[in-house]
Amino acid sequence: MKHMRLQWLFALGLWLASVTLWAAEANITVAAAADLHHAMDDVVGAYQHDHPGSHIDVVYGASGNLLTQIEQGAPFELFFSADSDYPQQLVAHGKAGGTPVPYAEGHLVLWSASIDMRQVQVTDLAQARFGRIAIANPQHAPYGKRAEQALRAAGVWDSLQSRLVFGENIAQTAQFAQSGNAQVGVIAESLALGMPNQGSYVLVPASLYQPLLQSFVLTKRGADSALARDFAQYVQSAPARAILERYGFRLPGAAH
Repeated sequence: MKHMRLQWLFALGLWLASVTLWAAEANITVAAAADLHHAMDDVVGAYQHDHPGSHIDVVYGASGNLLTQIEQGAPFELFFSADSDYPQQLVAHGKAGGTPVPYAEGHLVLWSASIDMRQVQVTDLAQARFGRIAIANPQHAPYGKRAEQALRAAGVWDSLQSRLVFGENIAQTAQFAQSGNAQVGVIAESLALGMPNQGSYVLVPASLYQPLLQSFVLTKRGADSALARDFAQYVQSAPARAILERYGFRLPGAAH
């Protein structure tokens, strides 16, 4: 009887271990640039609908901050960056589990909740009627860096210094404009498209800033996860691409 009990306990232990391993395999955490907020929520929702045993958490933030967290050991399996340079840095530092994959080219827009922006040009922002202008922090947010480039190229950067409001990332920047803490936000097109019934916007000419080439990469941790590898493949599939394109995320060179 004692021998049978030991066998039963051993079998139970194996079963619990397998359940724990399965549960770990069925959960991943994705680090994603804040411009992906609306689009990635929809992509993850579609994937989990087709894979009901899986669970994907997404942490959104400025790409530069997410890169630092991953390099310091944060438990992310995938990294979606708004600037392709950051995934390349993971590769160079031995922190990646694969090769970066391009997923989009990002675009800047001028967005306002209270001002009709459809005919506004970047140079117009020098006018006092546009009030405070929100941009993402250029130090660690790719969209903030490009916003600074665009404002400098348009010749209004210096005159706007006292009216600039800096968001920690591009999603917070959009919130500043949405709430009225800023009258205009220089934000991602994807976030403007995620607010179809609010405000108005105009594209910032792409000639004013360096291209926002965006890519994702498996981390070293993610390379060991079947779920992370499968989700990475799904993001490149036709259904996922259709969702991304709905939010303006087109591959470089793709027709608008």
